[in-house]
Amino acid sequence: MFEVKLNDIGEGMTEAGISCLFVKAGDEVKADEPLVEIQTDKMTAEIPAPRPGIIKSILISTGETVKVGTTLFILEEQIPSEKREPPEKGVPYHPRILASPYTRKIARDHSVNIEEIRGTGPSGRITDEDVLAFISYSDSADIKSLSIGTIPQDTGQKPLPASALQELGLIPFRGRRKQIAKNMVHSLTVIPHCTHFEEIDVSGLSDFRNELKASGQSISAASFFVKALSVCLKEYPVFNAMLDEKQEEIRLLKEHHIGIAVDAPEGLIVPVIRNVEQKNIKTIQKEMKNLTERALSEKLTIKDISGGTFTVSNVGPLGGSIGATPIIQHPQASLVSFHKTKKRPVVTDNDEIVIRSIMNMSMSFDHRVADGAAAVRFTNRFAELIENPKMLLLELM
Repeated sequence: MFEVKLNDIGEGMTEAGISCLFVKAGDEVKADEPLVEIQTDKMTAEIPAPRPGIIKSILISTGETVKVGTTLFILEEQIPSEKREPPEKGVPYHPRILASPYTRKIARDHSVNIEEIRGTGPSGRITDEDVLAFISYSDSADIKSLSIGTIPQDTGQKPLPASALQELGLIPFRGRRKQIAKNMVHSLTVIPHCTHFEEIDVSGLSDFRNELKASGQSISAASFFVKALSVCLKEYPVFNAMLDEKQEEIRLLKEHHIGIAVDAPEGLIVPVIRNVEQKNIKTIQKEMKNLTERALSEKLTIKDISGGTFTVSNVGPLGGSIGATPIIQHPQASLVSFHKTKKRPVVTDNDEIVIRSIMNMSMSFDHRVADGAAAVRFTNRFAELIENPKMLLLELM
């Protein structure tokens, strides 16, 4: 017998929610065949069979949250035949379903039995389009007749899908939402947060971006921000650091793995652009766009969301204009948040009033690692680079 356990599949993972079981007791599985879908605070993933065998027992259930190290299945080891024996007459046979975690999620959210869908992908794999096409020709689940007084109690049945709960005026506190909550509480408990606010004149950046657009090149403001932050982190590495209290040392990290917070459907997720210090603005933009698209479609991998050393939150496009006190991604030392750009009257050194495009910036940092004066110098340097964006073109030249 072999125990299939929940291992740490991501940086700092301690537990995960059980989203969907792909097998039942008695099923014969091959090596690397998916057994269960789990939901962590950062992503959805599948746990595969580590070796071929027969599922003797299942020790977890859908909707349950389990800790790393928990035994999920008992597997009877054997070498299965290449060709599966046909099922006996009268015994229902459930073929293996090939589909990604996100595809399965679409089906679950619409109360669709994915086994009823015919896949059009390679080897019969069910695609997102297959599920959406099935939904468009099927009647949706009738949950409108339910009321708060008729919410199913804990009877051991599967929990209602998120879409059903929201119709009842409820938001499920599980999966990524629950994990985010635990991480935020831990961060605020461990790190003494301090937030510095600054105004950044982005008029020069807007003009330069318009010049580039006129020449056929469209570069986002966020790409300039990320590159400017990397320059600042080179000069003030204390903000690209991690505190090791046991060893009594602050580790200054040379690599700039910058996380970009994305407001995904299932909750905030932070994919990471690696080695920003080695990349130009065009490359940064390309990678940021790719990661954001995959974050919104729940297609990120463990590598995409691991190893961040500094985090950026750009809430300007959402209309956040004044400021915030963003919570640091433990064990990082700092995080910045950019807010909506507004045109404001500004008094120049010559006592003239001019209209400039001003963006507010919030910078939270670990006060055990850095002091306020360092944060002021950091944001002053960032402002200098953004006000003179052509200086960033000299990087890596």
